[in-house]
Amino acid sequence: MTAFAQLAAAPQGAVLAAEDLSMFGNDPWWLVVVKAVFCFAFLMVTVLFSIVWERKVVAWMQLRIGPNRHGPWGMLQSLADGIKLMLKEDVIVKRADKVVYVLAPIIAAVPAFMAIAVIPFGPSGNEVSIFGHRTAMQLTDLPIAMLYILAVASVGIYGIVLAGWSSGSTYPLLGGLRSCAQMISYEIAMGAAFASVFLYSGSMSTSKIVEAQQDRWFIILLPVSFIIYIVTMVGETNRAPFDMPESEGDLVGGFNTEYSSIKFAMFMLAEYVNMVTVSAVSTTLFLGGWRAPWPISTFWEGANHGWWPMLWFIVKVQLLLFFFIWLRGTLPRVRYDQLMKLGWKVLIPVSVVWLMLVATVRALRNEGHDFSKILLYVAGAVIAVLLISFVVDIFRDKKEKAAAAEAGPEPAFDPMAGGFPVPPLPGQTLPPVPRRRPRRERELVVSGGVDTQSDGNPSDGNPSDGKEADGV
Repeated sequence: MTAFAQLAAAPQGAVLAAEDLSMFGNDPWWLVVVKAVFCFAFLMVTVLFSIVWERKVVAWMQLRIGPNRHGPWGMLQSLADGIKLMLKEDVIVKRADKVVYVLAPIIAAVPAFMAIAVIPFGPSGNEVSIFGHRTAMQLTDLPIAMLYILAVASVGIYGIVLAGWSSGSTYPLLGGLRSCAQMISYEIAMGAAFASVFLYSGSMSTSKIVEAQQDRWFIILLPVSFIIYIVTMVGETNRAPFDMPESEGDLVGGFNTEYSSIKFAMFMLAEYVNMVTVSAVSTTLFLGGWRAPWPISTFWEGANHGWWPMLWFIVKVQLLLFFFIWLRGTLPRVRYDQLMKLGWKVLIPVSVVWLMLVATVRALRNEGHDFSKILLYVAGAVIAVLLISFVVDIFRDKKEKAAAAEAGPEPAFDPMAGGFPVPPLPGQTLPPVPRRRPRRERELVVSGGVDTQSDGNPSDGNPSDGKEADGV
């Protein structure tokens, strides 16, 4: 029986706990300290590894070498960068509000570490022993743990906004305002994606959400919620292609332009810690958390017991971090209007409609309706909406073509009509630019051995003897 069903069946005046979290809060103080230190060390080590891994992977994608000087295979490069930033001169600009200017990096970094406290690394039972004391593989848990994560993520954005405002400069202020608008746009869709998980799991506790995925991960049951959260978590962490707050092309560096030394390093640390945190949240909500993948869990009974669940959790987090790196090395930065359009006109409507659909399905299932019939009804409704939109688009195209035919041919656009070049308006096209044809076809000149056809090797059957190509 789910928590909501228990609350509904309770007699009037009785209050039932939504989740049984009695296994938390019983550890001695020294074990709580050990767990807290482990969570901090896990984030720091993962960040140090992720920085090197990102530079290595992007270099591999771009056919470069990447870091290869500090430590074996360049693995100590991020540690060397951190030491370098700490030893650099710490500059505070004159026009800055010094108190807020100094506190902003701290406000951005501290909340990034706080969310990991409610993430389960393993089963909530006393599966492992630490110095002879049986304990859960989680620092703590709350009945509203996911709301705690949302709140902490929202507080972290204040550091970026205050950094841009307190710098006393124009471009950092624009970067902070961009980050604030981006956070508002994407956290609405993120909250709707979370709500779908709450409806299926019947809980906001992270450990209970993982337990609810024992038979089937939520990425299979709620694929749209997973896709929405993946997009929103990229926007939430200000990563490419949504790195508008620090767009160096038009903001020089964004909110952290006026920062140096350790304060600049704290902003970079907050960004990478947020990457690890949102990856851990995504793993917990949609990828089964600490549970072993399907092929392993079928033939190995002990895969979800002992210390092994931590391995599966870390592997899933690293795969999501690789996804972050893959996006950065693949997609160009979007424009700011495209970013806002995606958030307000695509993600939010889709997430709200999907949430209503999930709530309807859950309500029908709670009333005893067959799931296959529910799925058939939902699929029929979706197909009907798609057909209606398709017919509307056909008639709209016919009207636009008829209006264009009545208007006649478009007048020629003259870019020099006003005496100076002007860009074309929407719907106008530039006239073709006349170009002189080359006197002869030129061949590509390459360096190295004669291993391409353009090298003009007579043995390859090319009629050119190579002398003409050398003179191009």
